[in-house]
Amino acid sequence: MKRKVALVNGQIYDGYETYLGQALLIEGDEVHGIFPKHAVPTDFEQIDVHKANICPGLIDLQIYGAGDDLFSARLSTESLFRIESTLLRQGCTSFMLTLATNTLSVFKEAIAVYKKAVPRIALGLHLEGPFLNPKKRGAHPEDLIIRATPEIIDDLLQEADGVVKMMTVAPECMDEACLEKLLTDGVLLSAGHSMASFEQAMQGFHAGIRTTTHLWNAMSPFQHRNIGLPGATFIHPEAVASIIVDGIHVDFEAVKLSKQLLGERLFLITDAVATCNEGIYQHMLSEDRYILPDGTLSGSALTLLAAVKNCVEKVGIPLDESIRMATSYPAKLLGCDDIGTLRAGAKANILVFNAAYEVESVYLEGQKIV
Repeated sequence: MKRKVALVNGQIYDGYETYLGQALLIEGDEVHGIFPKHAVPTDFEQIDVHKANICPGLIDLQIYGAGDDLFSARLSTESLFRIESTLLRQGCTSFMLTLATNTLSVFKEAIAVYKKAVPRIALGLHLEGPFLNPKKRGAHPEDLIIRATPEIIDDLLQEADGVVKMMTVAPECMDEACLEKLLTDGVLLSAGHSMASFEQAMQGFHAGIRTTTHLWNAMSPFQHRNIGLPGATFIHPEAVASIIVDGIHVDFEAVKLSKQLLGERLFLITDAVATCNEGIYQHMLSEDRYILPDGTLSGSALTLLAAVKNCVEKVGIPLDESIRMATSYPAKLLGCDDIGTLRAGAKANILVFNAAYEVESVYLEGQKIV
């Protein structure tokens, strides 16, 4: 028999609607609907959330690890499951497990581990590289960045069976045949680590690249004579962009400007890594950020709920819109209609958090995890 639960006495955020005095009903692994509290059926167990906020589980399309696990350094099902467990406790119920530029053999091993694991909340793999521009490599090793060819793409993806869902590429380093091959394989393409001119970036978007990876970071500058990849992202009517709102990778004023220009086309990622002293990427936590041994800024120490908080408190974006940036907008980019929403029939992936942006409870497909 399906368990029936009603979350009551909270403020519910679902897409463009905010509900007070309503209850969120969960039946089994799905959302049953949002009803006035007095109309909750008697066979639903009522759970008082004490004026907390209720929203869909958060969606992170770029994260490399969590807790003590950097996936690329510990390619195992156990590491993947620990990352999932950590993210669930943070309120993230869907994510793209990301690997930065590496050897093709490591990418292939990651694909094999992912397929073996059959993860519960990971949506697929996001490969950030290796088809990048070395001039904007950031923390990526230059000697592992390669030029794409149809043969290399075939070799990389021949046994992927669709688990590589997303890839960051430099548009100016990709010819039409390579872009077409990736798109035919169903890979969501994102422009990043790029020195693309405005014209090259626009050409990439017209060819099927749909989003931009961590806006402002590791890309051609926004200049008045060539507005580069950032400018193309702003001007192209359908291009969207992810952004790291930690105040370190991008200044909060730049986030504010980006939001004004992109509106609903801007979504949140963490770009988060984990402490690691082995392998290619040796991330060290330095106060509120991660750096490489040479001091290069690498991934963030951000959680997605903390990014939502920063949007509200540091950038001035209303809470409902900040939540959409971490739920509705990434779900829309993926073409998913069963996550990032609390509509009836959607997966009952739910986050409950208080006024201090602390996780109160998390439900995954109707099961209380936290």
